[in-house]
Amino acid sequence: MHKFKSILTYCIALTTLMGAFLVNAKHHDNQLTEQEKSIGWELLFNGKDMSQWRNFKSDTLSPKWQVIDGTMVLTQKGGGDILSLKQYQHFELSLEWKIAEVGNSGIFILADENGEHIYSHAPEVQILDNERHPDNKVDSRLSGSMYDMLASPVSSHKPAGKWNQIKIKLKDMHLQVWQNEVNTLSIVIGSSGWNKLVANSKFATWQGFAKNKSGHIGLQDHGDVVAFKNIKIRAL
Repeated sequence: MHKFKSILTYCIALTTLMGAFLVNAKHHDNQLTEQEKSIGWELLFNGKDMSQWRNFKSDTLSPKWQVIDGTMVLTQKGGGDILSLKQYQHFELSLEWKIAEVGNSGIFILADENGEHIYSHAPEVQILDNERHPDNKVDSRLSGSMYDMLASPVSSHKPAGKWNQIKIKLKDMHLQVWQNEVNTLSIVIGSSGWNKLVANSKFATWQGFAKNKSGHIGLQDHGDVVAFKNIKIRAL
């Protein structure tokens, strides 16, 4: 009996400790360390408001994009694609995303507002429920892929409803992407290899696609619930 009580006491203490850890971990979302600040990282989301974002071709932001429990959430279809207020040329971008079941979304780079859509000229890193969404029939449309161009490794994938970490680095048009710490692509935009991929994709005849030297960061409304947090960027 005494041994049982000791084990029970230990389990209660461990549960309390884990609970405190989870609260603490959550508390540190959407914040920068002193080291990150010292090397130039900036938050694109502070966990409280979406003041660093606006809708595509608009000065305002749809109320369907909301801050819920420290995350940026597209709560329903019709919120529209959104853009960072600033434009970037050489940068590192880091964020976490979580998609609903059968969901689809994306992260755009080098986005402008000269085309009809946010994706008219902007390359997209795909966000997807790889198990259920019909786009899963094409490897280059799975999460972490350069949409319709380069497929991400299966080892970088997580199920819908789980948080995924994305890092995007663009320096002198050399684009690198990591999903869940797995390198999913490394290619120079505008190189012969890149141009071949574009020619074999849906973007082959899209005038101005991936021609920008700088642009906005964009997040997609594909009609599905999607959440983001820990969005930070560093100019290089």
